[in-house]
Amino acid sequence: MQLECRDLTVGYDGKAILKNINFSVEEGEYLSIVGENGSGKSTLMRTLLRLQQPLSGEVILGNGLNREEIGYLPQQTVIQKDFPASVREIVLSGCQNRCGLRPFYNREEKEYAYQMMEKMQIIHLEKRCYRELSGGQQQRVLFARALCATRKILLLDEPTAGLDPKVTKEMYQLIYELNQRDKLTIVMISHDLRAALTYSSHILHTGKHVFFGTKEEYIRHARHKEYIKAAGGIK
Repeated sequence: MQLECRDLTVGYDGKAILKNINFSVEEGEYLSIVGENGSGKSTLMRTLLRLQQPLSGEVILGNGLNREEIGYLPQQTVIQKDFPASVREIVLSGCQNRCGLRPFYNREEKEYAYQMMEKMQIIHLEKRCYRELSGGQQQRVLFARALCATRKILLLDEPTAGLDPKVTKEMYQLIYELNQRDKLTIVMISHDLRAALTYSSHILHTGKHVFFGTKEEYIRHARHKEYIKAAGGIK
């Protein structure tokens, strides 16, 4: 087990949005968190990242995983899209947790950042200014940065938001390859149920009724048949 939630309740200002959540993520699994808008998906992820405290319950890291080894790709803001730095600088900044007290990146960290740019197919962009890139290119840069922070588990908050259908498909395929080829554990918030049911191994559905299980169990679960149909997912 890499990540586990026990009787977790999350929310703001003492008001619960999600109550008594229980699930675990094993090494190499691909968990998609789906559900209606406002059902607590992003709040849950911020709690998993310890960016906010749970109202009750606990988040447990296992298999030797520590907080600094969790890669995170948040939703992009308008300010982030206009960030005036080079692609190489942004990707390399993902290695900051590896530096400790050193005020510089060492040779190994620079080489690893280069490898992640190769993996994301953005080497040819390394000297370009980030804000001059297309939305799809920017997202690949942020992927590379997040990968510099981890070799174990990657948390993604709607990574295809705002991208056109062609780039969206490329992003989902890229995430799937990271999971299958590199055995990277994926925990992803997705508004695209069809994609979640295509690529994921497990589903966590938030909302009035919470469900956690394999995608096959989710599809069979009668409580969610109408939601699956409405979302254009697998029937």
